[in-house]
Amino acid sequence: QVQLVESGGGLVQAGGSLRLSCAASGLTFSRNDMGWFRQAPGKEREFVAVIIWNGLSMSYSDSVKGRFTISRDNAKNTVYLQMNSLKPEDTAVYYCEARPKGESSYAYWGQGTQVTVSS
Repeated sequence: QVQLVESGGGLVQAGGSLRLSCAASGLTFSRNDMGWFRQAPGKEREFVAVIIWNGLSMSYSDSVKGRFTISRDNAKNTVYLQMNSLKPEDTAVYYCEARPKGESSYAYWGQGTQVTVSS
């Protein structure tokens, strides 16, 4: 059974930082691209960042580029999202998702972790 468990969310003031973690089990982590998505109240889920299976390529949405950094540790089956210079508009539930190598769709996702940025 595949499980993705996010952690590290919380309440932070604008300009602050948080580091999210997503621990994966039940899948061959090193054969999955890993993405972070977020969903704010009343809005659709949106892409934040992705890192490919071997960690050699990353991509970010324009809204977080230069502020967020995605990384992974395949030995620990964990993907991270370092979030700096947080803004109130970053407030959302953050989800990690797994996309098997070579496939176009994400197959697994976690329950999410709440990030709230106060102004």
